[in-house]
Amino acid sequence: MSETIASGRAGSAHADDQPRPGRWLALAVLVLAVLLVGVDATVLGLATPFLSEDLRPSGTQLLWIGDIYSFVIAGLLVSMGSLGDRIGRKKLLLIGSLAFGAMSALCAYATSAEMMIAARALLGVAGATLMPSTLALIRNLFHDPKERSLAVGIWGAMASAGTAVGPVLGGFLLGHFWWGSVFLINLPVMVLLVVIGAKVIPELRNPDPGPWDVPSVALSLIGIVGIVYAIKEAAVHGYRWDILTAGLIGALALFVFVRRQLTLESPLLNMKLFHHRGFSGAVLADLLTILGLSGLVFFLSQFLQMVQVRTPLNAGLTELPAAVGAVGAGLAAGYVARRFSVRLVVAGGLAVVGLSLVGSTTLHADTSTASIGLILFVVGVGAGFSFTVTADVILSSVPKEEAGAASAVSETAYELGSALGIALLGSIVTGIYRGFTAPAGIPAATDHAARESLGGAIEAAKGLPADQAAALVKSAQQSFVDGLDIAVGVSAVVLLAAAVAAWCLLRGQELGTGPTTHEAEPAARPEPEPEPTGGAGS
Repeated sequence: MSETIASGRAGSAHADDQPRPGRWLALAVLVLAVLLVGVDATVLGLATPFLSEDLRPSGTQLLWIGDIYSFVIAGLLVSMGSLGDRIGRKKLLLIGSLAFGAMSALCAYATSAEMMIAARALLGVAGATLMPSTLALIRNLFHDPKERSLAVGIWGAMASAGTAVGPVLGGFLLGHFWWGSVFLINLPVMVLLVVIGAKVIPELRNPDPGPWDVPSVALSLIGIVGIVYAIKEAAVHGYRWDILTAGLIGALALFVFVRRQLTLESPLLNMKLFHHRGFSGAVLADLLTILGLSGLVFFLSQFLQMVQVRTPLNAGLTELPAAVGAVGAGLAAGYVARRFSVRLVVAGGLAVVGLSLVGSTTLHADTSTASIGLILFVVGVGAGFSFTVTADVILSSVPKEEAGAASAVSETAYELGSALGIALLGSIVTGIYRGFTAPAGIPAATDHAARESLGGAIEAAKGLPADQAAALVKSAQQSFVDGLDIAVGVSAVVLLAAAVAAWCLLRGQELGTGPTTHEAEPAARPEPEPEPTGGAGS
């Protein structure tokens, strides 16, 4: 997106249009937060079997541990993105980083499934402050479209690197320490982010944003959590009156939220952003993509550890090719999208992921490491291209003063898709899993515990005679794989549908194009700060 000239005087450009000194050092600090979120998302999957043994959650509680973080963060992202525009994106990022570290420690020392669910919810509150702030700051730090594409590519690559580091580091920790250690690795990263970020990240805010509308915050949270909760519970328990009530309350809250935004002078979310076809298409592509992938990501670690009986470290290394492919694709995405076209890269990437998932519908206990690695590498490449380009489209489709809101919408789509994916695909796996045939003669209590989760079946089998234990575990493992294969098939259909939607909605979209209105207005002008050492200007 070409930067506009702030005045008619020849050779005079607005200060905001000039390259900011120290922007690359600031980016290096910002991506620490992205790395942290990526690590946190993947280590939970590896720790799930250990959580199951120690905290003994029910199948429903296990799903809540996995998706409550996404529920809360999805409900608060728009609110936090708007808050960052008001109090300062740097300030919100640093406060959120401190809170994220504290809540990580609370997760590490949880003593019950209920406490873990509550801690993960609070972690979601803190996490909602991180991602919108990083993308919005990138939008304001990098004005040149090509530089911004590279910065967004690095941002996306670090998110993928987090998914690579998470399983390997988490596998090492789980092999030597207790499961809580996977949460404590967040603490040193947070300390580094706060100490260095306080010096090199510039403060950016809208000088005249209007009041932060608290009723809109509540409506957004109630709406998204209510709808996702209803979907998750209905998939497991059917359409009970209390579940339908939760869904109706959520839908009503979101309806009122949208109507309220259209009438407010300073809305929490500018609904006119969705009038831009490229913006809407990129958001929809992200939502469908992560919905299709999240169930696979959540259950893959359980498959590797409890069906293929791999160690946590081995499972982490087996998942590494996905992140490697995503990192490489993310760094090259901007160049490739300019060389060909945005819709070809996004739709093509999603189609490749969908076709790869079709090949994953035959996973079984004897599937080789090479086969799994190849499938995951191709999935990583396709997803890396798609996510990076859609993030760039979303940022370049709006003026700088609305970068916070735009990035919050992008992250909301990601987190909402993750929550919905775990809820819907997880419910498919759980529903099919519970139908396995248990060996005759086992106690009713043992049978009930075994049907709650695969981890519960393995634990319950320890109290049975050897022949019964082996039969129970084998039957439970096969049923889990059957459920996973069907869920992956559903994921493939979702990804192919996302590819078609992206091809239609991103027609004519280019990187670095979009509205230039208000680009030169000082809505997100950096506040004056002392020039830090090392040349990293504020």
